[in-house]
Parts: sequence; structure tokens; C-alpha cells
Amino acid sequence: MASERGAALLRPPMSSGRATFLELFFDLAFVVALTRVSQRFADLSDDTGWALVAGFGRTLLLFLALWLIWSHTTWITSRYEPEQPIIQAVVVGTMFAALVMAVTLPRAMEERALPFAAAYVMVMVVRPLVLAAALRGHPRRLVGFRFAVWAAVTAPLWLGGAVGPDRLRLPLWAAALAVDYLVWGLGWPLPWLGASKVSRWRIAGTHLADRHQQMFLIALGESILVIGVVYSGTDYSAERAAAFAVAFATSALLWRIYFYRAGLLLSDALGRAGMPGRLGTASGRTHLLLVFSVLVTSVGYELVIDHPFGPPRPSWLLFVVGGPVLFLAGRMRLEYEIFGRVSRSRMIGLVALLLFTPALAHWAPMVGLSVVAGVLALVALLDALRSRGRPLEVPASPIGRETSGDRDSEA
Repeated sequence: MASERGAALLRPPMSSGRATFLELFFDLAFVVALTRVSQRFADLSDDTGWALVAGFGRTLLLFLALWLIWSHTTWITSRYEPEQPIIQAVVVGTMFAALVMAVTLPRAMEERALPFAAAYVMVMVVRPLVLAAALRGHPRRLVGFRFAVWAAVTAPLWLGGAVGPDRLRLPLWAAALAVDYLVWGLGWPLPWLGASKVSRWRIAGTHLADRHQQMFLIALGESILVIGVVYSGTDYSAERAAAFAVAFATSALLWRIYFYRAGLLLSDALGRAGMPGRLGTASGRTHLLLVFSVLVTSVGYELVIDHPFGPPRPSWLLFVVGGPVLFLAGRMRLEYEIFGRVSRSRMIGLVALLLFTPALAHWAPMVGLSVVAGVLALVALLDALRSRGRPLEVPASPIGRETSGDRDSEA
């Protein structure tokens, strides 16, 4: 009887693959969070050398903590029925904690470290215990116990880093986050329970694809917000107007390149996969890179619109060119995950940006952003020429093909 009550929380096989209004509401906290991440990156615009590297690393760590919270929530709503009251309570509670992390993020490595770490630990420890209790006698409850045990192991590192000496905060948090990501990939193994690898879970594949696409669009929306806010807050000039237009064109090209074929067919590929959890795991890592690349690129927009023809600095090159380079690398990975190949157009674009980078280091930011937009336009044009008159391809992912023994006992 207890097992049957727990089974009522599971997502039925015929459930809709579309995200619910609850999940879209949840994403609003991450709209705030991504703007705060961009703010921290933008604060590095005057840094050079080790200060730039260290500042970039700190902000990357905070972003990765937020991404882990969002990813775990996405997997929960792909496995469990979002219309169930307990699942809604879990998602809304997670949203509040994510919002606390978002508002403390600009100073999370400084005086607001404790609320940031406390909110993260609360989600990581309490949420799986709530789910395990709600599942009662169902075998899936063991996943929550595994998760909570490992979260309790890393909690002292998070809290100790928050209240301890400032110099220990980064290494302690980096170690804790590394463990959190590692055990996620290993399935939170425990001596007496074994492991439950995410790649072998039964999930709503089309739902997971929908969520990844939505997060990418949220990142693009954040880049549009940056363009509008920065331009409206500066003195108007022909140079800034040109930078505003080129920045918008760059975001439009990122959208076009992402959704061309592979991005558009992600839902179909996950729906067709024999083991959607395996393809979903790979897609999650890819979208981590894609979302991060858009955030980095949006910081470049701010630097260029503020000072279109200012003196070249290492920071502007990192954001203006580095972001699109990461995007093309992630987009190549996504294409391989969907079709098992990589198109020449993206390889040409990536190589072109890498070849242009040394020369762009000596030119004004506006020149760099214009070159980036030109390269992305070339990639989009080559894609369009290649697809002219050809039908939409059928996904043929080399990832997620089911073999005997692939599914675990808790799937």
C-alpha cells in the first residue's frame, strides 16, 4: 500500500512533455540569478592577470552551484508528476532558496557567503529527504537517501567555507562542489546501497529537452536585457548605437545557430532514445556550456556598448571572443549528440575565431564584436546553404541506445 502511494508521485508514461506553469514560475528565480552572474563577470572588466583569472574562477564556481540546483530540479520534474502537491511544494521551496542564492551572489564570496551556502545546503540536504519520505515504500526512495548522505558529507565544507577565514572559502567551496558533481555522475554510491546512475533513470525525455531549451532561451533573454539596460543607461552616440545593433545581431545569430536542426530536434532525439536518461545527461552537460557561453558573451556586450572604441584589454577579449568560442564548441557537441557528426560550418567558425583572436587583441572592442558577428553570420549562412532543398533530418544519436542490462532496478 505504501509503495502504491509513493508510485502516485511518479510521472505517468503518457504525461505531456511540455513544461508546466510551475516550472516556468520556478525559472523566474534563475532569470534573477543569471543577471547576478553577469554582474559579477562585468565587475572584472578592469582586472588583469591573476586578478582576472581568480575573479573569473570565483564567479564560475557560483554559477556551477546554481546550475546544479536547477539541473536537479529539472530531473525531479522529469521523473515525478509536477501536479502533485508535494512536488509543487518541493519546487517552490527550491525556488525560494535559489532566489536567496541569486540576491546574495554579487557578494557571495565576501560578506554574504553564509546565506548563499546555507540556502544551497538546505536544498541539497532537505529536498531529497522530503522526496524519500513522500515515496514511502517505493524503491526510488533510496535515491533520495543516497543524495542526502552525500550532501551531508559536503555540507561542512560549504558552511565552513562561509564562516571560516576568507582565504579558505574558495578552496573549500571548490572541493565541495567538485564532490557534488562527481557523486552526481557516479550515482551517489554508498557501500550498503550501491549506486543509481542518472543516465539509467526512466524519465520524460521530451520534457527534459524542453527544459534545456528553455534555459538556453532564458540565457539569451538575459543577453537581450543586458543590451537594452546598458544602452539605455549611457549617453547616445553613433558608436554606441552601432555597438547596440551589432550586439543584438550577435544574440539573434546565437539563437539561429542553436536551433538550426540539432537544437530544434533535441526533443525528438530524446523521445526516440532507448535510454533517454543517458542522452539527457550528456545534453545537460552540453547546455551547461551553452548557457555559460551566452552569459560570458553578454558581458562582452556591456563592455563594447560602454566603450566601443576604448583601448583593448585582456578582459574584453575574454568575454567578446571567448563566449562565442565556447558557444560554437558547445554547439558542435550538441550536434554530435543528436546526429553523431559535426558540420563543417561550425568547425570553420570556431577555427576562424581562434585565428582572429591574436590580431583582435590589438584592436578596439567594437572591431572584435563585429568580427564575431561576421563569423557567426558566416556559420548561419553556410547552414542555410547546406539545408536548402533538403528535408529535415531524423535524429540518429549515438548516445542513449539501449542494451540489455542498461536499466537499473529503480528506473
